[in-house]
Amino acid sequence: METSSEIHIEAARMQQEIKDYLGLRSSDLVFEYSTKDGKVRLDLITINPRHNQSFLFHYETGTDKLDALKKMHAYVQNYKEKENSYTIQWVAKGDTELHTSYFRAGNINDALQKLYYGRDMNTITVFSVVLNPVS
Repeated sequence: METSSEIHIEAARMQQEIKDYLGLRSSDLVFEYSTKDGKVRLDLITINPRHNQSFLFHYETGTDKLDALKKMHAYVQNYKEKENSYTIQWVAKGDTELHTSYFRAGNINDALQKLYYGRDMNTITVFSVVLNPVS
């Protein structure tokens, strides 16, 4: 049985590996954990420093924090081969600048859910969603 300290050290190491693999600074990536029905959900949230908006990168559910983190680690290692790339052009309510964001998702609906994550759908106007060609 691992001690609480060993679990924290392992979790910190895995979080750092995920950040390194994605090439993001610590300030641009948030690991948000929640518990529901005895399961732990890990939401990996990215923050775009240019327009200061946050988006869901991916979520995983596990038996505990470490299990969810291990699943996220595995996802990050090969998500580019498994999911489509989408470009979404949007404007925030009260803003005039058109923003372009990129998402990996299984389908258009999943890409839009990542865009709308944690916000009221009426606060963003989507102008286009494009499935990017496979390179």
